[in-house]
Amino acid sequence: MRIEIVTDPLQPQDLIDHVRRDESGAVTLFLGVVRNNNQGRQVLYLEYDAYPEMATKVMRQIVEEVRERWPVGEIAVQHRIGRLEIGEPSLAVAIATPHRREGFEACQYAVDRIKEIVPIWKKEVWEGGEEWIEGSLEAAPNAQPS
Repeated sequence: MRIEIVTDPLQPQDLIDHVRRDESGAVTLFLGVVRNNNQGRQVLYLEYDAYPEMATKVMRQIVEEVRERWPVGEIAVQHRIGRLEIGEPSLAVAIATPHRREGFEACQYAVDRIKEIVPIWKKEVWEGGEEWIEGSLEAAPNAQPS
């Protein structure tokens, strides 16, 4: 298992190499990528912040949930924090499984749970404004009402 909160750009091939095993017939990789628009606004960049110790603890819990539900081999999860430009990956999840179906299901579950419960906050910056768009305003570090 590899669980990381990082500030450097994600390296998806490193995660693939980490999880791939000869007995696994599938490696499923998800990349969450910064897009240039949201809710009709032109996004300039995103800033992510996290409570790293708690975030990695919760990610480990999610990996255990995945292992209880699917026959997975290795799992690797990385989430980047800091300023991310359009097109840069913010989240990478790689899962090795015997077959593709359980790989797709397990990966989707892991990504959905990460977005749902891991203490990572995202600030969207657009021309003329910015807003914390995930997590509660009280929980977002340095959050200021817009």
